[in-house]
Amino acid sequence: MSSDSQPLTAEQQQRYARQLGPGVLTPAGQARLQNATVLVSRVGGMGGPAALMMAMAGVGRIIIAHGGELISPDLNRQVLGHEEGLGKPRAEEFADYLRSMSSFIEVEAIDHEPDDQEAMELAARCDLICSCPPTFGERLRLNRVAVAAGIPLIDAAQWGMTGTLMVLQPPRSACLQCVYPEAPPFEEFFPVLGAISAATGSLAALEAVKILAGSGEPLYGKMLSYDGYRGLPNVISLSADPDCPCCSGAGQNE
Repeated sequence: MSSDSQPLTAEQQQRYARQLGPGVLTPAGQARLQNATVLVSRVGGMGGPAALMMAMAGVGRIIIAHGGELISPDLNRQVLGHEEGLGKPRAEEFADYLRSMSSFIEVEAIDHEPDDQEAMELAARCDLICSCPPTFGERLRLNRVAVAAGIPLIDAAQWGMTGTLMVLQPPRSACLQCVYPEAPPFEEFFPVLGAISAATGSLAALEAVKILAGSGEPLYGKMLSYDGYRGLPNVISLSADPDCPCCSGAGQNE
């Protein structure tokens, strides 16, 4: 993140007035948000609300990655979509929605899920990655590039009425591969309710804002889960694997 944060303009002070104050954000923290860059991949049920909340909070540059076209079953949870966008590529439609929410931010749209090389290049430009894809292949790829770039990874996941959230940045925490040494089986058309998607994505955005603005206590090294079916939250601490092939050497050259 740039250390040359510009002060807020009068218009920005007015826009963000309700989130500046004790126990929330400082003007300096808000300026840090304005100078931050975040990658959100993907921007569907969880990533869409995450990107939207970050845009509204004032994260200055948001890079979104999402391939494919919008289909009707997406609209039970993908808040950046709308019926007029059915059959159209999602990335640019979603980016336009985010841009419509704030003239203070920049949104860059990528119409596919980045491969290893592109993901590494994107990570080098970012201060934080918000990982919201459905497949573990993509999630573990984003974990690898975050570890290599030395930036935080917020990993959000969902199934049915359950959402999980992890904040990871070795060496201060485990990485995702410590938690999942092998990718679990993947069910392509798993059931999910939009309310749990939005709740999990919003909590991911909250963690991102806290980290970028230097406010509160981020959930580093912890997994927050919410069983919406029974209304039960749970937080567990995650242990780093000293032999993890992804992160065991993280921080040694810092």
